Amino acid sequence: MEIAIIAHDGKKAEMIQFLMDFKAILTAKNVKLVATGTTGKHAEKAGFEVLKFLSGPYGGDAQIAARVAEGKTNMVFFFRDPLGMHPHEPDIAMLMRLCDVHDVPLATNPATAELLIKSI
Repeated sequence: MEIAIIAHDGKKAEMIQFLMDFKAILTAKNVKLVATGTTGKHAEKAGFEVLKFLSGPYGGDAQIAARVAEGKTNMVFFFRDPLGMHPHEPDIAMLMRLCDVHDVPLATNPATAELLIKSI
């Protein structure tokens, strides 16, 4: 199973804490993590093996959206900062739309991500 992890700057620490909290499940289920560049760097520093793409504003969200469309990514955890403005908002919207089009589970907060990760 491939899970994409993405987190806006104000949510990166929350994403890493989430990964640490569920490391046993991720390991036991042999989950492959893919990430946008900066989120991936943080996950690597925390000890996770991650396939990194570009940073979100430089096309990383679009790269992950392509993996969703190709059927490679099975689940997306995108911890968004709902209070911030993001210059790559069109890419974010595209990723969310493609998750809906291709029926790929998408969690935008830790509570929803926890429900999804416990289901695998």
